[in-house]
Amino acid sequence: MLINFYLIKKKLINELFKEVINKLVNRKYNIYLVSDSTGETLDRIFLSIKSQFSNFVYNKKEFSFVRTEQQILKILSDCQIEKNSIILYTIVETKLAKFISRESEKLNIPCFGILGSLILNFSKLLNQKAIHKPSAQHVLDDDYYKRIEAIQFTMIHDDGKKTDDISQADIVLLGVSRTSKTPTSIYLSNRGFKTVNIPLVLKQEIPGEIKKKDFKPCVIGLYADPERLHDIRRNRVAISNEKGTSSYTNLENITEEVNNSQKLFKQFNWPIIDVTRKSVEETAASIIKIYEIKKNK
Repeated sequence: MLINFYLIKKKLINELFKEVINKLVNRKYNIYLVSDSTGETLDRIFLSIKSQFSNFVYNKKEFSFVRTEQQILKILSDCQIEKNSIILYTIVETKLAKFISRESEKLNIPCFGILGSLILNFSKLLNQKAIHKPSAQHVLDDDYYKRIEAIQFTMIHDDGKKTDDISQADIVLLGVSRTSKTPTSIYLSNRGFKTVNIPLVLKQEIPGEIKKKDFKPCVIGLYADPERLHDIRRNRVAISNEKGTSSYTNLENITEEVNNSQKLFKQFNWPIIDVTRKSVEETAASIIKIYEIKKNK
């Protein structure tokens, strides 16, 4: 009888333990992203945070241009109604940042300031007082206009549409279809780089200017695994319902395209990047690194 009681007790404990674990793992959090500006910085930071947790289930709510105590109190009121609320904020105005931190603590709501301690540490290191001005990063300075100019240039020169002024580019990307040339170019332009992307098509010549040894822009070749490209192209054709695309989706043709592109890159000693398993951000980071190395030679 004693043994049976022990087994029953053990079983109950195990079931209770499993129930608790399941609740913790499957718990859904309400994430409040509160910013006194556009919220772009905070959103990117949260993206980095959540990528580190495979079982993170959440509902995200974003609040931009929050610059009054009344706005914060309304957000905190919503947090009280919802369960498992967490606040992340980027508020540079000291008084308001202290307010959201203090009021959240009173309500026992987890609240984390993203920039506060970093700005304070930089202030001490630089021996300067921070201006604590919202949207200071969006000032219309030379860097801002440089990015706008780069975006306009890149859009005009997308997919080899315009190449007569290609020497004005910072970066030239070459690659067969579906090697992420356009999204990578757009991302680079947002970082201030004038980017031209040129598709490599069988029996179609590329601009002769980029083959010259004294060509100043940084030329980089992009390629991907043929089977991966095969899948991507087939999906694209299926979605767009295009006809007469058998050669475009033929694996042998794709393999030939990729091989020819690699031969071209090798012939002119252009740096190459395999984008098969890379995100646009990762590809762009590699491109910027190559660009900086060439620039500093």
